[in-house]
Amino acid sequence: MVTEGEPTDLVKVLHLLVLSFTWGMQVWVSFIAGFALVWQVTLHTFGLVQSKLFPVYFYCLLGCNMVSLTVYAVYHPRELLDWHESVQMLLYFVALILAGLNAQWFGPMATEVMLQIREVEKEHGLGNEIGLGSQKEAYAKLKERDPKYRGYKSTFGRYHGLTNLCNLMGFICTTTNLVYTALNLSTI
Repeated sequence: MVTEGEPTDLVKVLHLLVLSFTWGMQVWVSFIAGFALVWQVTLHTFGLVQSKLFPVYFYCLLGCNMVSLTVYAVYHPRELLDWHESVQMLLYFVALILAGLNAQWFGPMATEVMLQIREVEKEHGLGNEIGLGSQKEAYAKLKERDPKYRGYKSTFGRYHGLTNLCNLMGFICTTTNLVYTALNLSTI
């Protein structure tokens, strides 16, 4: 691996900790917390919790990805990169961009529309049930009868899907970089 000087042990530890923290946070938020929470609280409480946690999550990802990219770029000048290092640099950059999209655009838009949906549902006595399975018919009828609600649900689905796609792609980038980093450790 050709680099511009060797990083100190402190820099190596910082880089590995930030990368590991990023991956762990993504695993917890993406695959554990939401699934556990949705079956324990009302749907409106679930949405409210998500609306408070996601901005923190997205900005933590943005900061961590910025630190990872910066540290990697400082010790891997563009002119000296081999093919594998170029791919790794690209993955750090893509993860940063995706976290930025979620933090600045997709996440806030999804939250804004979710709050509008919540208000319509409250007017119709919905949203106070725990879990996703109950009152499906009432939600379907509301969607069928109320064009504003139907529009909100469509817009929310679009932003929620984009947020999930960005989050999953960022997770894949982080996982790939973590695996590559692990494979290049001299010892454990």
